[in-house]
Amino acid sequence: MVRRILLQEEIGLCEIVKRDEGSSMIRIGVTGGMGSGKSVVCDLLRLHGIPVFDADLEAKQLNDTSPEVREALIRHFGEDLYEGDRLNRQRFAKLIFNDKQNLAVANAVIHPVLARRFNDWCSVQSRFTHVAIDAPVLFEAGFDAHVDTVVVVYSPKELRVKRVIERDRVNREKVEARMQNQLPEEDKLQRADHVIHNDGRHSLIAQVADLLARLSFF
Repeated sequence: MVRRILLQEEIGLCEIVKRDEGSSMIRIGVTGGMGSGKSVVCDLLRLHGIPVFDADLEAKQLNDTSPEVREALIRHFGEDLYEGDRLNRQRFAKLIFNDKQNLAVANAVIHPVLARRFNDWCSVQSRFTHVAIDAPVLFEAGFDAHVDTVVVVYSPKELRVKRVIERDRVNREKVEARMQNQLPEEDKLQRADHVIHNDGRHSLIAQVADLLARLSFF
């Protein structure tokens, strides 16, 4: 946390984003490793009528539309990072993949802006008693400070690798390299308030229903 704040100060994004503590809305943070099935769990939440904030999708939109994000990224990575109004995602990926310093800079630029977007989004959803955020880097980005409860979707590594290979049509080496950039599953599990097992042996539908019952949704 201290390292993230210091880095944000270095790049001129040192604003600390706080949530509205006066709200009675329950915010559910959903995270898990690549291929764990977070999106499936979030789809089930949507079927129950719970709005879900897609952090990855929103981050991509901010990269293209936020003047604050654009200015900071260009300042650190150069003008050629953008083509017209859009981020060159292939070039950006090459800059941050396997480069922890570049990745840290990019995250320090994007995550505070994304946190504000999430808080603003929650305000718009004020008629709902429960909302959720689908965030692969919930802990790494500090988004756990903006939710009331954290759900980790867990799957065994071999099953996750197989799913990602089939989904993204990439080889095992690339999948494992990408997984190395994520917080270890053991760390996520230790910090979870609730764990949903997506291993083919436990019903996701039943687990989500049980979760919502514990969160006083029904």
